[in-house]
Amino acid sequence: MNLLTFFVVLGGWIFSLCLHEFSHALVAYYGGDWTVREKGYLTFNPLKYTHPVFSLLLPLLFLLMGGIGLPGGAVYIETWRLRNDYWRSAVSLAGPMANVTIAILLALALRFTSVGLTALGPGLAFLAYLQIMAVVLNLIPVPPFDGYGVIEPFLSQNLRMRMQPIRGAFTWIVFLLLWFVPFVGQAFGLVILLFTNLLGIPRELIALGYSQFRL
Repeated sequence: MNLLTFFVVLGGWIFSLCLHEFSHALVAYYGGDWTVREKGYLTFNPLKYTHPVFSLLLPLLFLLMGGIGLPGGAVYIETWRLRNDYWRSAVSLAGPMANVTIAILLALALRFTSVGLTALGPGLAFLAYLQIMAVVLNLIPVPPFDGYGVIEPFLSQNLRMRMQPIRGAFTWIVFLLLWFVPFVGQAFGLVILLFTNLLGIPRELIALGYSQFRL
């Protein structure tokens, strides 16, 4: 483990978690749910977005064990306060778009500045990779991922009601498929690789960052 890379990735991941959830809350605020301000979500305090196990322990464990960008935060939006279904969809989309923004900024820094040639380069490249992974994972259109939140307002009430009792099971189904069904895991990896290449993030720098970050 390289301590500099470790702290760059860990600190950057916590910041991205806060920005992701802050973005959900900010769009919800403008969409009509003013309670997010009272709940303290319009801050960058990670304690406002976290559950000790699901928001901190599990994401950090996944990150340390295999470099998996597991979404971990949560904001509780009173969706009935939002003006319409489009705002509900926008609230869900706001979080992944925050990760997209971070990934693009990191890619630009690595491509057009000399930071990639410094000791920070591997950590920043791996952090950008994790942002892309988080976006791809988050936009899977099943609950409880944000991708489902984007389309849920436009689904029939009957379908939404049928999905409600099994929402929690989908998380485990998705991860079991990714880990134990080779085709699914390979397809997931190819999508991440595609966007990594589009942003021009050097794969060798990502691999170096990953090796330096792991325990």
